[in-house]
Amino acid sequence: MRGRRTTGRRAVGAVVPGPVTAAPADRLRRGAVVAVAVLALTACAAEPERTPTVATPTGQRTSPPAPTTAEPAPSPAPPTGVPGPDLPAATAAPQDVVTGLSAPWDLAFLPGGAVLVTLRDAAQVLLLRDTGLVTLTGPGAEELVAGTATRGEGGLLGVTVPEDAVPEDADAGAATLPVYLYRTTPDGNEVVRAPLDPAAGTLGPLEPVLTGIPAEGTHNGGRIAFGPDGYLYVATGDAQARGASGDPASLAGKILRVTADGEPAPGNPVPGSPVLSLGHRNVQGLGWDTDGTLVASEFGQNRLDELNVVEPGGNHGWPEVEGDGGGPGFVDPVVTWTTEVASPSGLAVTDDAVWVAALRGARLWEVPWADGAPAGEPVAHLVGELGRLRHVAVGPDGALWVLTNNTDGRGQPRDGDDRLVRLLPP
Repeated sequence: MRGRRTTGRRAVGAVVPGPVTAAPADRLRRGAVVAVAVLALTACAAEPERTPTVATPTGQRTSPPAPTTAEPAPSPAPPTGVPGPDLPAATAAPQDVVTGLSAPWDLAFLPGGAVLVTLRDAAQVLLLRDTGLVTLTGPGAEELVAGTATRGEGGLLGVTVPEDAVPEDADAGAATLPVYLYRTTPDGNEVVRAPLDPAAGTLGPLEPVLTGIPAEGTHNGGRIAFGPDGYLYVATGDAQARGASGDPASLAGKILRVTADGEPAPGNPVPGSPVLSLGHRNVQGLGWDTDGTLVASEFGQNRLDELNVVEPGGNHGWPEVEGDGGGPGFVDPVVTWTTEVASPSGLAVTDDAVWVAALRGARLWEVPWADGAPAGEPVAHLVGELGRLRHVAVGPDGALWVLTNNTDGRGQPRDGDDRLVRLLPP
């Protein structure tokens, strides 16, 4: 990791001129794509029912019957991974992959190219693979729906799988993969693990991995990812308790680093503690550059949103400071934006840039990147073209996969929203 940055070094990039207004708590085309399946889902009570649909090469939509509720018999998965959808070459223009999503929040790629997508308010997980699109069933899926508290910004949030995961034979004889999920419950936020049988489209029983993360109607964090070191990183929010961010005894307002079983990872700043860094308001983006530098996006309050290079043991300022200039003992962000053009959620890292999905800003930010730091001024793409953007990820095809966020009550849904699209990096 890089050495510690304290005040005295100005943030690189973009404080964009313009009026500053108080933002909501979580401020927040089309092309041809192949695959063939659809499953009806129940959306939020305030919204009409939405049917996720996979686009076809002719732009038509196909809607085969939904699978039965009975659990299908397990079947073996390919030994080298789970094949993804057969897609045409990505282009510079966004291409629809799936439309009709209801408040999607995160996505994760399985070995082989299949994709998992979480629906925040429905507390459901979708699986898109070569055979089509399904909503996962099974005991774990039932537990998610029954036990997830979908209120405000809480619900079913992050999803990830270990990068080196391969299907393993479970006791029942099915080939399974471990899937990790971040969700809100009546008792707080937590990370759970469950075995996924991708061939059967089922999720086994949930196993708590990390519990006791404070939850509230807003500021729940929620992004999870396995780092290049093999450990699990968990982004949390302050859960509206400002003082908790700087309290090393609290899991709120932190970036946590734990083993796959939820134990504090070796080499953490304080032995026996899962805390990697503190002083965060609401982190929703995590990624690593080719040198292993951890980058995180963070919501500000009224003035400045942040992109941070995370320093182990570092205090990133909240609530004492929003943006940079906090004084000795605080780590400055490397890029700041005014809140009306950002509200950064998920991010992705390529060889030469960090890409940040903006909610309120309704754009995709490109931050040129080299040697663990910004290498130029941020550039805005897709300004207003897709509406609010929740997440961006680099797919196995090298394209950027983007989730929109227009159906959660804070956006203005368009025909086909919400959607998963893909495009070549601009």
